[in-house]
Amino acid sequence: YCWCTKDVRAEVPCHHIREYKYAYGAVEPQTGENFFLVMPYCDTNNMNVFLKNLSKEYKEDIILLVCDGAIWHKSKTLKIPQNIKITHIPPYTPEMNPIEQIWKQIRQMGFKNEVFRTLNEVVDRLCDTINLLTKDMVKSITRREWIESIF
Repeated sequence: YCWCTKDVRAEVPCHHIREYKYAYGAVEPQTGENFFLVMPYCDTNNMNVFLKNLSKEYKEDIILLVCDGAIWHKSKTLKIPQNIKITHIPPYTPEMNPIEQIWKQIRQMGFKNEVFRTLNEVVDRLCDTINLLTKDMVKSITRREWIESIF
């Protein structure tokens, strides 16, 4: 949507080339810790890379990773490291996944009313926006009573 004066046709620049990169992320609602990777594809191989890096970054921790029903989250070839346990939320319940609120925040902080000329500009903005997320911000966005009650 955009606003303009009456009887004036709004001109909105747009880019019609379809290119993709995918952000993988994990957040810890109690501490605000967060971990993100930008990957070329959304598939099992890239999910394996994400899990391996997440596991290495937090090798002393046991991680409960909440995932939706995407096929690459349930694949038989998914290699789940020893310190990661995956649980899946029911279908059509994105509100149960803490990372969903972070994606919304990232869109609001870095991508509102913006047009990018290249995919690299988008990735750069994404990384810059992720780096603006403080632990306190992540906690305030993702902490829920029902999550607290589990631990």
